[in-house]
Amino acid sequence: MWNKSSVDVAVSELKKESTASFPKPAVVKSIAPGSIGEELGFEPGDQLLKINGVRPRDLIDYRFLTVEEELHLEIMDSAGTIHYVDLEKEADDSLGLTFTEALFDGLRQCNNQCPFCFIDQQPPGHRDSLYLKDDDYRLSFLYGSYLTLTNLKDSDWKRIESQRLSPLYVSVHATQPELRAQLLHNSRAGLLMQQLDWFAQRNLQIHAQVVICPGLNDGKALDNTLQDLAIHAKGDWPVVLSTAIVPVGLTRFRPQNDGLIPIDTKCARQVIAQVELLQKKFKKTIGSNFAWLSDEWYLIAQKPLPARSAYEDLPQQENGVGSIRAFLENMDIATANLPSKIQKPKKCSWVVGRLVEKALIAASNKLNEVEGLTLHIFGLPSAYWGQDQVVTGLLTGADLIEGLKNKDLGEQLLLPSVMLKHGEDVFLDDMSLKELCETLQVPIRIVHGADDIVAAAIED
Repeated sequence: MWNKSSVDVAVSELKKESTASFPKPAVVKSIAPGSIGEELGFEPGDQLLKINGVRPRDLIDYRFLTVEEELHLEIMDSAGTIHYVDLEKEADDSLGLTFTEALFDGLRQCNNQCPFCFIDQQPPGHRDSLYLKDDDYRLSFLYGSYLTLTNLKDSDWKRIESQRLSPLYVSVHATQPELRAQLLHNSRAGLLMQQLDWFAQRNLQIHAQVVICPGLNDGKALDNTLQDLAIHAKGDWPVVLSTAIVPVGLTRFRPQNDGLIPIDTKCARQVIAQVELLQKKFKKTIGSNFAWLSDEWYLIAQKPLPARSAYEDLPQQENGVGSIRAFLENMDIATANLPSKIQKPKKCSWVVGRLVEKALIAASNKLNEVEGLTLHIFGLPSAYWGQDQVVTGLLTGADLIEGLKNKDLGEQLLLPSVMLKHGEDVFLDDMSLKELCETLQVPIRIVHGADDIVAAAIED
């Protein structure tokens, strides 16, 4: 990802920046067993203040700074005592530390006013983190979250270049300057094509996303957008690596008279036909389908999902593009050697969003071929969001209680981990997993994928 020369340049720039910025210390969350951090005596709650005299602004700075073979660390323990540690290590050796936050100097929030923003379509009164409008290029690089490039300062562009923060994930929506500015309610949004040229000049790359709002950026506008992006997808070092097309998500909490139209079956079929035609052209000119539709389009259109091979190396799987196909592929592997029967009869339940239920029935049927096993799959709507056809990750605790009441759930309820906040047992409506378990009066097992589901179903 980074070579020695790029690290040297980036660290030099970082030292200049650190004299003018004072981010909060990096708070240690955990230490890997057997790591350098454990040998040094780090404990959860310790604060890493400086590395070689520089305050890291975030996890990216931390990684850059700790590439050095000789380190001088300034640390404050939970009692407030300052410690200074000198060590030598190999360049590739990690300290084995994780932190409570990835950004030590705060989240860069969005300065757009997109009418389709999901954050603005939530009810008030829940945890603060649900209302943060993340538009931070560092989280895009670290975790693949999407940003718009509208809030970057000159120093941010310099940092992206010096630290080679690539690829980034960019919400494009439209390439026509006036249309993109209209969609984002931000005049700076019209600079996108110049920004893509900037990436090209520096051999930096992006993955793109287009959220379709019927009547605004579909039809001819979508054709123009995808073909503009495809121009930057050519050559030995393409700027745009892939593009995902996803449907706008609308909830019952959205502002009135926002002018947005939900995606229906007719619209979904039109967009599928349009994009699949373009894919054939891109395959000839670029050698790749390049632009992919998220799974929801096919489910809403009531059409079969494309074959697994159509998604190539799944560049946008985390964005819901080919995620069902990938899951089914993993499920085929996980169920390849199922026992013919289980010794002790068992009944359990698996909950998914109603939109994806039909696509997963074949997988549950295969498990039900095991003698003694009964697996019920429940595809639930979301009264909370006001959506009948909903993906699994948007189901809330209240939806589960409403949808599963008076149902025979068996000895165990299998819940996909995408329903919960990362690292915490809490749903989007702030209901805790414990509350749900007590209300439904059934043991709950969180499953993280096909292997987990199969193991939970056949284990004694």
